[in-house]
Amino acid sequence: MVRSFARHELALQQFSSTIRTGEFMISAVVFDAFGTLLNLQSKRHPFRQLLKEGIASGRRASPDDVRVLMSNPWSLQDAADHLGIIVSPTRLKALQDDLDREVASITAFEDGVEAVALLRAEDVRVGICSNLCEPYGAAVLQAFPDLDGYAFSYQVGAMKPDAVIYQSISNALQVKPGHLFGDQHDQIAMVGDSLKCDQDGPRAVGMLGFHLDRSGRGGVRDLVQFAQLVIESRRGHLKGGFGD
Repeated sequence: MVRSFARHELALQQFSSTIRTGEFMISAVVFDAFGTLLNLQSKRHPFRQLLKEGIASGRRASPDDVRVLMSNPWSLQDAADHLGIIVSPTRLKALQDDLDREVASITAFEDGVEAVALLRAEDVRVGICSNLCEPYGAAVLQAFPDLDGYAFSYQVGAMKPDAVIYQSISNALQVKPGHLFGDQHDQIAMVGDSLKCDQDGPRAVGMLGFHLDRSGRGGVRDLVQFAQLVIESRRGHLKGGFGD
């Protein structure tokens, strides 16, 4: 219990030091999807397997293949057609079966469900920003429906850490990021399991970015803790100062 309290106090101090960049209050929180709010229990990687089918049939792989896949609303068949991948109907059906099983295995992390509920109870706007292929979008919406905003790479046409996708979720949540570039009263915080996409990328466009590390080595070890820190920072702001 003492050790847990000490970890919370350390995280609170780190969170406090991070947000002391201007007079603002966090009014919106953005979550990454997979690895953060959602757990993909059966990882079969059907789109990756499709790319391998292309290589096997003589297609030269491109460094942009993954970006193109995740930036367009394509099914497996669409992807094969657009990328010029020759795949037999039997193999394509097997890949589709793998995709269906993978999507069916998606579950929400309990701390994610609780964190979203805590934040919404405090009138914090909540959104999801994620790199994903089109078939996974419905599962995200089913697990977390009716949030205040969504930015999926296949809809936006850009992947994290491209600034375009962060701007898209900011617009959806009606909060303009920019604490690094001037004073404002509202701010967005993003959290996810990728340092590059969920911490550094958001910070580069003026959002607050935090890295989720459920192993306990990072500042944010679970999403309930993160939500509580956001709520504490908001209450501190409303009282006239963080931690008073």
